[in-house]
Amino acid sequence: MTVWVPVVFAVLAAACNALSTVLQRRAARTVPVSARLRLGLFADLLHRAAWLGGMLMVLPAACFQALALSLGALSVVQPLFVLELPLALLIGRVLLGGPVPVRISGRGWAGVGLLVVGLGTALAAAAPTVGRDHAPLSRWVPALVVCVSVIAVTVGAGLRRGAGSVRAACFGAATAVGYALTAALLKDATHAWERGGPAEFFVSWQTYGFALTGVLALFMMENAMQSGPLTASQPVLTLGDALISLSLGVTLFDERVRIGWWLVPEALGVGLILWGAVLLSQVSLARDLATGQTGERLDRSPGHGRKRGCG
Repeated sequence: MTVWVPVVFAVLAAACNALSTVLQRRAARTVPVSARLRLGLFADLLHRAAWLGGMLMVLPAACFQALALSLGALSVVQPLFVLELPLALLIGRVLLGGPVPVRISGRGWAGVGLLVVGLGTALAAAAPTVGRDHAPLSRWVPALVVCVSVIAVTVGAGLRRGAGSVRAACFGAATAVGYALTAALLKDATHAWERGGPAEFFVSWQTYGFALTGVLALFMMENAMQSGPLTASQPVLTLGDALISLSLGVTLFDERVRIGWWLVPEALGVGLILWGAVLLSQVSLARDLATGQTGERLDRSPGHGRKRGCG
């Protein structure tokens, strides 16, 4: 029963994040697409009630995530957040469809199935163990240096390219690192709360670290969605978040995964997750969530002839 408690909390967090994503995408419909890294993007979105509602859903999501991380391994909890994409599609099917729910194609349902099966296969094969709840500073310093360096390199590479797939993929990779690092810092900050209550929580550097990286990750995600197609950013974000979280769980918190011949089903699961993420990012509703365009508007866009086979 203990094994399933953090899983349930993680799924609830993913569902809250999915609803937040749908509401934010609904607000993004009124924000013009930019070819630059927009520092004023948040200022524009603050005037949208739907975006504020989406941001409010981040609070229960963070609470559920903190509970999950306090009870389970980072390498188990964070990969479960790949469920956010199919959950967002299912919620968006209703909330973005007006009087008639938006239809999800067979390709979309296949993507959902592949992602769920791949996630279950990878986690069952890896069987991550719960390690320590707190990482010493000697481990945090190299982890922070590596993560910040990767974010800087990927953002720099994206800024050197114009709006399009490469730019979106680079920003998506930076977002993945940011999300994984935020979760690791949140796990450590939650331990501080459990050990010393609110007083220790609010004097812990990890608390301000996860708040800062969380805002940075959100900022990068918004710009990734604005910079290019979802087919470029979402697979990188989905798989990158899971793999980086697993790496941080092992290096920071002494979590262990099975190796040897278990690497074969683990690789198979990862492949299925990637395949499912690609399929889901190609359905028309997913493009609607990312760009704020309805299916009808997409059908009339100049590039529709090249995208028609995707959804």
